[in-house]
Amino acid sequence: MQEYCVTGGTGLIAAYLIKSLLEKGHTVRTTARDPENTDKVGYLMQLNGAKERLRIMRADLVEEGSFDAAVEGADGVFHVASPVLVPNDDNVKENLIDPCINGTLNVLKSCKKSTSVKRVVLTSSCSSIRYRFDAEEASPLNESHWSDPEYCKRHNLWYGYAKTVAEKEAWDFAHENGLDLVVVNPSFVIGPLLAPQPTSTLLLTLALVKGVRGEYPNTRIGFVHIYDVVNAHILAMEESEASGRFICSNSVAHWSEIIQMLRAKYPNYPYEDKCSTQKGGDSPHSMDSSKIIELGLPTMKSLDQMFDDFFTSFQEKGFL
Repeated sequence: MQEYCVTGGTGLIAAYLIKSLLEKGHTVRTTARDPENTDKVGYLMQLNGAKERLRIMRADLVEEGSFDAAVEGADGVFHVASPVLVPNDDNVKENLIDPCINGTLNVLKSCKKSTSVKRVVLTSSCSSIRYRFDAEEASPLNESHWSDPEYCKRHNLWYGYAKTVAEKEAWDFAHENGLDLVVVNPSFVIGPLLAPQPTSTLLLTLALVKGVRGEYPNTRIGFVHIYDVVNAHILAMEESEASGRFICSNSVAHWSEIIQMLRAKYPNYPYEDKCSTQKGGDSPHSMDSSKIIELGLPTMKSLDQMFDDFFTSFQEKGFL
């Protein structure tokens, strides 16, 4: 059994990753800005095996050196923690771009100092691949493709900009310092809720179903089940031949198509019916996930399965 560090333990991917690693018998340490806040982190300690094999340690993306203790002694580090873009945030540089880029470098610097870390798996995003002037012509997009930061700036796609720059800087740092880095690039993550309150992509989806945002994103995007994303991360860590980047994405669809599909299956909700005027995120494209499938990822769950699991979970927990 191994000891792993998972950064940002209360995030959607990180929490499910911790759950899966504990179920496999591994020892896990995870990080939180406030490990004493039981409202936020308490549910992690209820996971099977957590009382015996999970430690929650304090660290903050913007504080250099704050991850030193969390990564020292770990065999591998999953750097999952990343800020998510909040709508209408006026401080996008301070709240999104800087923590995403500097936080990634801070974690990698701690890994470089460590005497134990053998591999780092970084959670990037398909947002660092698909925002391009030629997305349609270049499709199917694969791991050799990168988002164009100038395209992101032109269309105010700040999450894509931050993830692209952070991943490029991570690769530069890894090459310069001899770190064994593997990157997973998931698309929009859907599935059941594990935390007491929804965060990130699940929170956005809930808002679209309940019709409380005023509009749905003018975005054509890949979707992927949380279970597939977690399995991809574990393969990236544990398969010795894993290297480079791994796209983890299933069906690409526009949000209008998703809402149409959900209205037909779950008609009793006041879905958003107006499309945003945001430009730049609606380019037709497809994503090639064959590399992670060839590494050993089982057949990915369908759009229907992703959203059925989402609805079942949110209904059971009283959010829908």
